[in-house]
Amino acid sequence: MHINLYLLASLLAQGISAGPTKRRSTLRERVNGPYPLDVVDKLQEASLPKFDAYLKKNSTKNASGGCTLDNAARRLEWSDLTISQRKEYIDAVLCLQKLPPKSPRDKFPGALSRYDDFVATHESQAMELHSTPHLLPAHRLYIRAYEQALRNECGYTGYQPYWNWDRYAADPINSPLFNGNATSMSGNGLPSDYPGVFTGFTNKPYDIIPAAGGGGCVTEGPFANMTVSLGPIGIIVNDIPKNPQTDGFGSNPRCLRRDVNKFAAAVTTANYTYALITENKDVDGFQSAMLGSSEKNDWGVHLGGHYTIGGDPGGDFFSSPGDPVFWFHHGMIDRIWWIWQMQDPENRMNVVPGTPNATIPGYAGGPALPDDGVDLNWSAPKAWVRDLLTNIGGFEGQFCYIYD
Repeated sequence: MHINLYLLASLLAQGISAGPTKRRSTLRERVNGPYPLDVVDKLQEASLPKFDAYLKKNSTKNASGGCTLDNAARRLEWSDLTISQRKEYIDAVLCLQKLPPKSPRDKFPGALSRYDDFVATHESQAMELHSTPHLLPAHRLYIRAYEQALRNECGYTGYQPYWNWDRYAADPINSPLFNGNATSMSGNGLPSDYPGVFTGFTNKPYDIIPAAGGGGCVTEGPFANMTVSLGPIGIIVNDIPKNPQTDGFGSNPRCLRRDVNKFAAAVTTANYTYALITENKDVDGFQSAMLGSSEKNDWGVHLGGHYTIGGDPGGDFFSSPGDPVFWFHHGMIDRIWWIWQMQDPENRMNVVPGTPNATIPGYAGGPALPDDGVDLNWSAPKAWVRDLLTNIGGFEGQFCYIYD
């Protein structure tokens, strides 16, 4: 039985130890079919007019950098990308894995590429990225930095796709994301005998997520020959060589491993996400339920998504961005935070967990949150938490995107 570091992170976060495309304003047609709009998609669409009115009331051109709902970039779900768009994205990730790193060689000898730079950030900034009030805003900055690297360093012309968990939850291994064909993010790992993952919750639906038949090396799709170097720090599957450095930052070349897990995916269906958004009226409750609530004995969509990927490094709390599907999962987390914000934008756009009912300096009303910075070192410029809370005009106008 392996210790669940994602659960430990949830306790930490809860305070214990080219130009953008114009948005379509109506229910959108799917590019490639067969996925109808789910209840979360419909809730997002229904919320946009309220959000638009809020933006028009509260934004100025200088504050927002000229960003509006109509000119914001659109981050699309993977299955809504065309085949050529998927190939372009995959090529950009492979490109990033070939570029030389920027992280310090003396501290991170295991970072062999620009892609590994982002893994090193997550490993070394785990507390920065996961503490309250950083978790949601810091990951928003982190995803944007990765997206910018794909675009500016590898010629990608799109934006970071996200993973609508519900679409694939019933059969993730045969989904467009994990089916192992040339336009997937590669498939499952070979069979590996490991005991499953301890969740820390009792039988809802599992106190241990059962192994789902994978866990070994990925042998199909674009990332079949990918080299994982950093880590492991938190070991989930068996037979992974130890890192030569005790901190996990040394060079430890090995294959990408996965256990694409239908048991973990069972808690990521749309009803769970819809309830998360609609039943939590304050931001602390939202984050707590997203991470897994011990009061409800529910281990949350965050945990479910991470262990749907599983394996090495995807199942390792510290090294998880080493699996390229990490960015899709946290894109969905960012998306549902945005949908939650849109339910009551006047009271939700400027609050962060750990400061209930507080607004951010520079905005009207309420007590001020003290200045609190997020410093991801070589991955992104230092930013203030207060400036990372809106995807329309945040980060000094550099955030200008929506999910579609």
